[in-house]
Amino acid sequence: MRKTSLALASALAAGSAAGLWFGARSAPVDGPARVVPVPVGASPAARRDVPIYLFGLGNVQAYNSVAVRARIDGQITEVAFKEGQELKAGDVLVKIDARSFQANLDQALAKKAQDQAQLDNIRRDLQRHAALVEKNFVARQQFDTTQAQVAQLEAAIKGDEASIEYAQVNLGYATIRSPLTGRAGIRRIDSGNIVHANDPDSIVTVTQTRPISILFTLPEDALQGIVKAMAVGPLPVAALSRDGERQFDVGELTLIDNAIDQATGTVRLKATLPNEAGLLWPGQFVMTRLHLSTLRDVLTIPAAAIQNGPDGRFAYLVKSDGAVEARKLKLGPENAETAVVEAGLRDGDLVVTSGQYRLLPGSKVEVEASPPANPLVASKRD
Repeated sequence: MRKTSLALASALAAGSAAGLWFGARSAPVDGPARVVPVPVGASPAARRDVPIYLFGLGNVQAYNSVAVRARIDGQITEVAFKEGQELKAGDVLVKIDARSFQANLDQALAKKAQDQAQLDNIRRDLQRHAALVEKNFVARQQFDTTQAQVAQLEAAIKGDEASIEYAQVNLGYATIRSPLTGRAGIRRIDSGNIVHANDPDSIVTVTQTRPISILFTLPEDALQGIVKAMAVGPLPVAALSRDGERQFDVGELTLIDNAIDQATGTVRLKATLPNEAGLLWPGQFVMTRLHLSTLRDVLTIPAAAIQNGPDGRFAYLVKSDGAVEARKLKLGPENAETAVVEAGLRDGDLVVTSGQYRLLPGSKVEVEASPPANPLVASKRD
């Protein structure tokens, strides 16, 4: 009996102690709970000049390209260029055996000399007959015959001159020269081979790459803006790498195609670039950046600050008390880095650029240091 009483007393004591411990743990803390601010990145809205760019995909093309072919039949005696060589207009590319063409020229020259000698003799006869026919010492018929012979030989000499010119042209074709300043491609025939005027394959292709052209496309909705901007002045076009990280060269827009592609809803444009550094090659795919215009002194924010909500696009505005407000925005041109704000913010307003997923309107924030903003580059949304 005594053992049972002792056990019961021990249990009651242990229960009392446990109750006191749990009661102490669940007792309310005096004063309001401390709100921990959410760390965010932020950037102020600022006014500046913003260029408006239109981006498209383009294909580099040679400014001029000539497939060099033989214009006469013959054997190649000399190849005077190297593959990939920078050529000037008039540089010798290939020589064809010219002996037969030189012989044709010499024959035409000899024929003319022969006819000229006959003509000189007949003219002297005509002069003598002209003096005698008035005195009836020479028959009128003989005089007329001599006169006809003079005209006949004069016509023959004109034919000889045409034959000489034809022979000279063919002889000139025996030396094939570069038709333009550019770069030689892969040689398709070697010295010693026979070429023909009707051969389908060319000897080499020469391409002019300084300057160089780019064909690219843009949506048809951008056409009216481009036409208006071109009426004011030249529009710069930059050739960029396909990831947009590297700029190869800058030229200007030279052509808007005369029709819109109905299948794609795009219009083709052509730009000419100097390509002095030789970074652009025919057939290369590039991104093009057309500088359409520049917006002066407009309010801008980083594109990272823009959020999409049920009522439209907004940004979290950091107020003076450290709380955020969801501010609805009316936006102008924008791209992946920058957006132009037409309504909803004022110059100097601080907007959240990172950490928005943890925010609700009224949340307290702590602004962390933000990295410097990238250079502003805006693209027009039509």
